[in-house]
Amino acid sequence: MLPRDDGLIYNPQVRPAVTGGSVVFSRYRETLPKMDEEEEAEIKAEIAGLTEEHRDLDQMIARVSEAAPFDQLQLQRMKKRKLMIKDQLSRLNAMLVPDIIA
Repeated sequence: MLPRDDGLIYNPQVRPAVTGGSVVFSRYRETLPKMDEEEEAEIKAEIAGLTEEHRDLDQMIARVSEAAPFDQLQLQRMKKRKLMIKDQLSRLNAMLVPDIIA
């Protein structure tokens, strides 16, 4: 593996991997410092809060859409917020899982 100026590591031995019909081929990966227990606890707390907010939004969306006259703009905003929370959860969960190069 060869270090680069931009903080990435180049590994020329990486071969393509087929996962679920798509080919993953990355010779570059970011070098992240090891996370200590305090940082991990902060991330887990943030994940818990976002998960609760995601669940609440899901319930609110269901209630708003059940009512006959509902505000379409409000519904779209709630759905967009729910998707943003889902993306944040994915990023935070990826930070907790170590990067395993096969």
